[in-house]
Amino acid sequence: MALHGSSIPVQISKQTTILTAYTGSVYLKQVRSVSFVGKVTAEDLWGGVFGVSNAGRKRGRGKHGRRKVDLNKGQVIGLGKDNMVWPGLNAPVIKGRELISIKPLPPDPEKETKIKEARDRTSQFRTFKVPALQRGWTGGKLGGTSIGPPDPVGDYVFKGFDTRVLEFKLVTNMTGNLGRKQRFSSFVVTGNKNGLAGFALAKAPNAKASLRKAKNMAAQRLQYIERYNDHTVFHNFYSKEEHTAVYAFKVAKGYGLRCHRVVKTICEIIGIKDISVKVEGSIKNTQNLTKAFFNGLLKQETHQDLANRMKLNVVEFRKERDNIPLLLAAPEEGKTREEGINDPGFIFDYMHFDGRVPLYRPKREPFYKKLPSWKRKFKWIMKTRGQKQAQLERIALGLEPSFQEKMLRARPLK
Repeated sequence: MALHGSSIPVQISKQTTILTAYTGSVYLKQVRSVSFVGKVTAEDLWGGVFGVSNAGRKRGRGKHGRRKVDLNKGQVIGLGKDNMVWPGLNAPVIKGRELISIKPLPPDPEKETKIKEARDRTSQFRTFKVPALQRGWTGGKLGGTSIGPPDPVGDYVFKGFDTRVLEFKLVTNMTGNLGRKQRFSSFVVTGNKNGLAGFALAKAPNAKASLRKAKNMAAQRLQYIERYNDHTVFHNFYSKEEHTAVYAFKVAKGYGLRCHRVVKTICEIIGIKDISVKVEGSIKNTQNLTKAFFNGLLKQETHQDLANRMKLNVVEFRKERDNIPLLLAAPEEGKTREEGINDPGFIFDYMHFDGRVPLYRPKREPFYKKLPSWKRKFKWIMKTRGQKQAQLERIALGLEPSFQEKMLRARPLK
């Protein structure tokens, strides 16, 4: 191919230019057009949409942003919107003895749908379901989760022990030569669920190292907690650490753990099954809350210690026993003082509250109790008040008439 008598460049296509010289020879030169679309990579484009600066990442931004989607998923080289056969690209050049030529194929209306499904299937984040008993207090946080028993010390193995994470956070310390130095802080409690427990705080540059360090330190600081009948505390008590105050109340068996989530986790590790705890002040300070609760448990006074100190018998009254006194402890000396407690304001439930009395706010009356309709209903239910309890007592004593006798009594008099 040659062009003569022309010295002007003739552009045949967008990427190929034919230049002719005065000698009549032909030169082919490939030209690649450069634009914004070709310069910027897909990684840069996704970074401009969902990217977060280093300062923003330190402040916690971009944690729940959208994930990047690989737009090349589902795409095949040589296949575009127009379904065509390109020999050597998406089809063989020779098939048998036949030379394949460029030809269109029937349109595929489901092609775009299949590509979108392939992108969605590969971009979905697989979540692993954690069993309910292994989850923490909330979300994917470590608070409340179990990290196993402490590491063995020599030949001694902590059999039956379990460790729970109470607090796990990232702390920063400003140093003169390294600047901001970040470490992981772990606050854990460990115990055998039978009265033996301890807690510790540890820090390390690595998260796993801080958890392991805190777990082993807690195993070296074990303390024995006295329990009443292995299910609750001996008496109500009050304890305070800094600005965190704890009111603990002794309850009956089967009551359960109705308290702060940190206190509930500690009770499960110690082996306390029934207790009611009210926390006042700084309720989000986990470390002070733990210290206050442990101090209150360690300062408990057993029934025998109380009898020896007061030189009086300790008895228990229960409603299910018709308030018959049950002797719990007597002075070890064998003698009790003649006079009792003469203080008219003495209340045994508040004896270990250091002079404090918990505030119980009365419940608000519902708005409907002020309406005339409620007064009419109240007058109507006055006729049947106490009848249900009386019926139960008659059934227990065998005085309740049978169904046939009730029907006989309901007959009109002749």
